[in-house]
Amino acid sequence: MLYILIPLLPFAAFLILGLFGHWIKDRAHLVAVPAVGASFLFSLFVFAEVAGGRNVTIPLYTWLTSGDLRIELSLYFDRLTVVMLLLVTTVSGLVHVYTIGYMHGEKGYARFFAYIALFTFSMLMLVTADNFLQLFVFWEAVGLCSYLLIGHWYERKSACDAATKAFVVNRVGDFGFLLGLLLVLYSFGSLEYRHVFAQAADLTNDTINLLKPFGGEWEVSTLTLICLLLFVGAVGKSAQVPLHVWLPDAMEGPTPISALIHAATMVTAGVFMVARLAPLYNLSPTAMDVVAVTGALTMVLGATIALTQTDIKRVVAYSTVSQLGYMVMACGLGVYTAGIYHLLTHGAFKALLFLGCGSVIIALHHEQDMRHMGGLKGTLPITYWTFVIGSLALAGFPLTAGFFSKDEILIGAWSAGDLGKVLAVAGLLTALLTAFYSFRLVFVTFWGESRVDRHHAGHVHEPSKTMTVPLLILAVLAVVTGYLGIPEFIAPVLPSPAGAEAHHGGSAAHGIMTVATLLGLGGIAAAYHIYVKSPGLPDRLAQRWQQVYRLSLNKWYVDEAYDATLVRPTVRLADRLWKSVDVAVIDAAVNGVARGIGWCGWILRLLQSGQTQHYALGMALGAVLILSAYLLF
Repeated sequence: MLYILIPLLPFAAFLILGLFGHWIKDRAHLVAVPAVGASFLFSLFVFAEVAGGRNVTIPLYTWLTSGDLRIELSLYFDRLTVVMLLLVTTVSGLVHVYTIGYMHGEKGYARFFAYIALFTFSMLMLVTADNFLQLFVFWEAVGLCSYLLIGHWYERKSACDAATKAFVVNRVGDFGFLLGLLLVLYSFGSLEYRHVFAQAADLTNDTINLLKPFGGEWEVSTLTLICLLLFVGAVGKSAQVPLHVWLPDAMEGPTPISALIHAATMVTAGVFMVARLAPLYNLSPTAMDVVAVTGALTMVLGATIALTQTDIKRVVAYSTVSQLGYMVMACGLGVYTAGIYHLLTHGAFKALLFLGCGSVIIALHHEQDMRHMGGLKGTLPITYWTFVIGSLALAGFPLTAGFFSKDEILIGAWSAGDLGKVLAVAGLLTALLTAFYSFRLVFVTFWGESRVDRHHAGHVHEPSKTMTVPLLILAVLAVVTGYLGIPEFIAPVLPSPAGAEAHHGGSAAHGIMTVATLLGLGGIAAAYHIYVKSPGLPDRLAQRWQQVYRLSLNKWYVDEAYDATLVRPTVRLADRLWKSVDVAVIDAAVNGVARGIGWCGWILRLLQSGQTQHYALGMALGAVLILSAYLLF
């Protein structure tokens, strides 16, 4: 029963707040916070059971039966599931508490808690799914919650636009995911994980001719096509190139959602999906190479863009894009344990950074531009020190959680063949950039002279305990999660590809750790020199490297490219179709029917003269016609 209560309690909170939130209003947290807190406690109980090596499946009911196809709604718990449960319930619980202070007095307070409770339920159901259909349904559910929460402040056009953008971009990825799901059903005759994994090796040599309907030949491995189509869904959900553009714009939503959905949980669903389907991906080296290269490109792109952003939340958002690239790259190279390890540590320190941004934003009366900050470390000491801890973990500073998990990825990449070595070098370069922009954020926001608006400067103070206590807890987790032995714990349920090299220990491992550490320290030192010791240097560098600076500041012009090649042509085409099809054909047909009926009515009206003799004449003529027809035929 406790297993079922883990997702059920947040769903119950959603129902209560959804139905009665109008009356509950500013007491909504009294419903949502205990529900998520209880889910966390039950997750600890389940973790203790599963840690002993016992996998648990809880069938709930038969969802679909059609011929030999039978799909049940079930909850599946193994070691990968339970660590994800702890991540979701821990971060969600802390965000619920933080929201009490952050959203206090806001319009839609109960609605906001209802949505984050629904999201928590959907994410818990996603990670406990034991079949592809259940995974897809709740994959879509977390996307819906993201749309609702990004657009929470729906009076703002920017929030509505960001929510729509996130929804549309994710639909592109989810279309590929759905095609992959249908191909799984066609190829295996089942959507159950265990059945698909058991039969996967039998399809190693099967191919599909993609050009058969057109009379051509293009044979593609069935398993490769399945893996790539499913990965398209991960590209959208986990903000990988080229579908990464929605995540930074999602910062228009309230900061607690940035921490919960767009840093720690929903955006990691793609990484979780690839790891969960490791038995499929291991059989397709081509698909794994595509996954690895996509992750590496995203990793580098996100880091280069984060270097120049001025919105405090967008810096952290592009950092999230980059770190998701690390995780995806690790999974593509077959080091799933390292990818999931970084997923978990990243969830702690990135949630900390987003909530720290929220504390700064609230203290400065919703100011988000770093150019209007500075000198805050004295007035916001708790926020500052916890933010520094989060930044150290992000930069991979020794003894923090990020140090262990990031090095685990780099070492695993170096041991994964020639491609892995190239991507490991890209990862080391990204580590340098990460350390630099992480502490650029710290120094510009908290150090130097205050640039805070003079009307607000005298009122800057630390937020309430409902906001600072989650920061302190996450700061502790940003350190201790590195020491919990996560890779060893989850390794039994994440099979590596055949022939994968072990990478623990050895001179290469120590060398990579040393280089990564030195690069991280170098990035921090460079940020200190540029933004603290030489305040005028950033502007001079921007002028000297103007083209490179603009490329980063304008996010490599990816949004502009989409606008020029997809958005504007689609709008122009829609405008033409509206006039030539909607107006000229559809509307004309509908209006024509109405005019035809009106014309028929006008004709019939002429026959209704009101004169009895006219009606008698009509009846007589009718009788003559009928009689004539009878006699002739």
